[in-house]
Amino acid sequence: MLRFSLTMPLALALAALLLAALPARAEVLTIYTYDSFISEWGPGPAITAAYEAECSCSIEWTTVDDAALLLSRLRLEGDSSRADIVLGLDMNLMGEAQSAGLVQAHGISLAGLELPFDWVDPVFVPFDYGYFAVIYDSVAWPIPPKTLGDLVSGSDEPKIIIQDPRTSTPGLGLLLWIKAVYGGGAAAVWERFEPRILTVTKGWSEAYGLFLEGEAPMVLSYTTSPAYHQLVEGEDRYKAIIFPEGHYMQVEVAAIAAHTDQPDLARDFLNFMITPAFQETIPTGNWMYPVIGLNGGLPQVFRDLPVPQTSIVLPPEEVSYQRAAWTNEWLDAMSRE
Repeated sequence: MLRFSLTMPLALALAALLLAALPARAEVLTIYTYDSFISEWGPGPAITAAYEAECSCSIEWTTVDDAALLLSRLRLEGDSSRADIVLGLDMNLMGEAQSAGLVQAHGISLAGLELPFDWVDPVFVPFDYGYFAVIYDSVAWPIPPKTLGDLVSGSDEPKIIIQDPRTSTPGLGLLLWIKAVYGGGAAAVWERFEPRILTVTKGWSEAYGLFLEGEAPMVLSYTTSPAYHQLVEGEDRYKAIIFPEGHYMQVEVAAIAAHTDQPDLARDFLNFMITPAFQETIPTGNWMYPVIGLNGGLPQVFRDLPVPQTSIVLPPEEVSYQRAAWTNEWLDAMSRE
């Protein structure tokens, strides 16, 4: 019987050849976001297919009910977080995420973005924007409030469904909207407004679902929400009320997570996020406005939408500093009999 003995260098060389012959294992990019972003009707599936086709990697999505909960999850996980990217925070949560050390600088160029104002930020990259609005069912309630003042006047009809500012970015947006317009009188406004509120939900999806089920003729959402019904359902009954006092603006952003072990891949995705391949999914996937100009422009239903004449935005650093106090003010006002 013949016996062969391999020397150690030869054995190592053969092992290296065998490993080289195996297919390379794709890198995994873990992105934290909110549920609706990766739903079958959201932009996530198309974005996944487009990015994975060019990056030789795979995307693993981790979701929470609403974007405001992303911040809570990142804080809870700390340096054990698996997130490479957090996608779905908005301007109102940027300051807290940065001061808590949950994100890091991106180091990419943001030249060429098209937003209503110049965006210069070393940490956060915007991927869409829109305006909060009250959406009403024109069949169930054909004569809606005409002004924000009418909405919060103290009448108990028609009812509206809103979201909790502690867990929902639209809910936080409404809190800041009322604060920006009414300032020190915001607490009294909430007390007058409370009888009209049917319920306060944890997130946007639950609130909008109840609205579509006919539980109330009004819901807090976005000026762009009617575009979905018009384009997908051919339905024109749902409309946005444009208030002369102005509308609070939301810019949604993404950032590289502080504790990622894939910083280069995460940075590459942020670059991809502001290209047509990503941005073309936004209008009819996330039903918001893209942050770059699109070939062929926006779909016609978007061009036909009413646009607020006045945009309202509070500085992110002020929101970060005051959010807890303003939320407590809201809780106190809403709990008074």
